[in-house]
Amino acid sequence: MDHREAQVQRGRHRIYAREYPGQDPPVVLLHGFPDNLHLYDRLVPHLHPPRRVVAFDFLGWGASDKPTGYRYTATNQTGDLDAVIDQLELEQVVLVAHDASGPPAIDWALAHADRVAALVLLNTYYGWTRTLRRPQAIFLYSTPILRNLARAVASRFDVLDRSLYQWQVGRFIHDPAVRKELVPLLYDGFRSARPAFWSLNNDLIGTVISRRKSISKMRGFTRPVRIIFGAADPYLNSGVAKRFHELFPTSELFLLPSARHYVQVDQPEEVAGLILSTPTTPP
Repeated sequence: MDHREAQVQRGRHRIYAREYPGQDPPVVLLHGFPDNLHLYDRLVPHLHPPRRVVAFDFLGWGASDKPTGYRYTATNQTGDLDAVIDQLELEQVVLVAHDASGPPAIDWALAHADRVAALVLLNTYYGWTRTLRRPQAIFLYSTPILRNLARAVASRFDVLDRSLYQWQVGRFIHDPAVRKELVPLLYDGFRSARPAFWSLNNDLIGTVISRRKSISKMRGFTRPVRIIFGAADPYLNSGVAKRFHELFPTSELFLLPSARHYVQVDQPEEVAGLILSTPTTPP
């Protein structure tokens, strides 16, 4: 597919982005961890054409810069998103958040509601929710004390690191054939992104606790919100989706029964149809 590659400046660092030309408002795709913009490879062909689509790698991931000693946090990812929207001159946007990109996407949307045509949430999180469950590998890498041992073992034994990744990420995908193709591709990109992954895990618990203070802003958010969750995801599950539906007054909820955590991978055509049919607020 025809797309333009862009290097977005974020201070001294560069964010890699792809822009597919088409009709506005543009759909901006945000990845979580431990993946990158290739998470959307199966979805983009169902969005473009006709829509303009932007996908990018957060700093520390994929083809973006990976500065040493940088603080990879949800708050800094909000800055990444802001830089992409500003430098690509996107006036009104449809934000599509998945997994760990929920906090930066929602933070940006709450702060710039006038520029949000719609907000789409795919198996993601924001504040702490009673049914929220960390995937087993995330539990290992984000729990204080335990994470130090887990990271030491992963750094020393590549075979164990690869096996844990393949097992955990493999559980996110329903179709074995797609799993076999996508997981090795994502793992190849993950190895160099490990510092960002660990830093974001350090930030995880504080992020979900601190975002509870934004509940009143979520209740006052009047832009269209569409919640599309794979109902077979045991981690960011239907309970999390229903909680989002309670908090966003304008939201619509769609649960896809057989899709797992990577809902855009399991059912790309259905997810694309729901994104394209999301009502948008005119500028």
